[in-house]
Parts: sequence; structure tokens; C-alpha cells
Amino acid sequence: MARLILRIELGSQATIGGEHIRLLELVETTGSITAAGRAHGLSYRRAWTLLDELNRMFKAPVLTAQSGGPDGGGARLTPFGHEMLARWRTIERCATQAAQHLLVEIEAATTPEPPNRR
Repeated sequence: MARLILRIELGSQATIGGEHIRLLELVETTGSITAAGRAHGLSYRRAWTLLDELNRMFKAPVLTAQSGGPDGGGARLTPFGHEMLARWRTIERCATQAAQHLLVEIEAATTPEPPNRR
């Protein structure tokens, strides 16, 4: 089934995409950057880098993290992080609904076995 994939560009360097959003959701579920990265098939460093990008691109952070230690570590979304997830999902839902009939038409026009991507 054809689907719409979104990316939001906020200036020349700042981009939010599905990978960022999925990581935020996984941090929310797991409470850990390490576990979120692992669940998404990313190294801790890549996961941390993507999440740090989000924290730096906005005036308010999207998540907070605490290093391990006697009380244990962890990460959690801030109220702003929860708002960002909700906004993303709303944009995604609206865009998909608006384009649905066109996606169906595009899919109907494809060959049964599309050529391999390079």
C-alpha cells in the first residue's frame, strides 16, 4: 500500500523526520535512550545524536535524560516533547487523509513488480 512519508524542514539545518518521532515514542515507552535506540535498530550514539538534535532545535527540550548511577538512569519526554508528538501525528493524519485518493491512484498505476531501488 502506498503511504506518505513526512519530513519537516525548519531552516537549512533543522529537520524532523519519522526517525526522530519514532525514537521519541520509543523513549516514552521504554524510558531509556539505549532501549529506544536498540528497539529502532540504532546504536546508542546515533539515537542520542538524533534526540540531541531535537533538543537543540527548539526553545524547550523534548526530553530529559539522567545518567545511570545509584538511582539508575533513564529518559523521559517533557511536556513539550509530548506536544511535539501529538502535533506530528496530527500533521501526519491530516496530510495522509488529504492525499489518500491520490495515493490510491498512484498505487493503481504501478506495475505488479516495481524495479529494484538502487
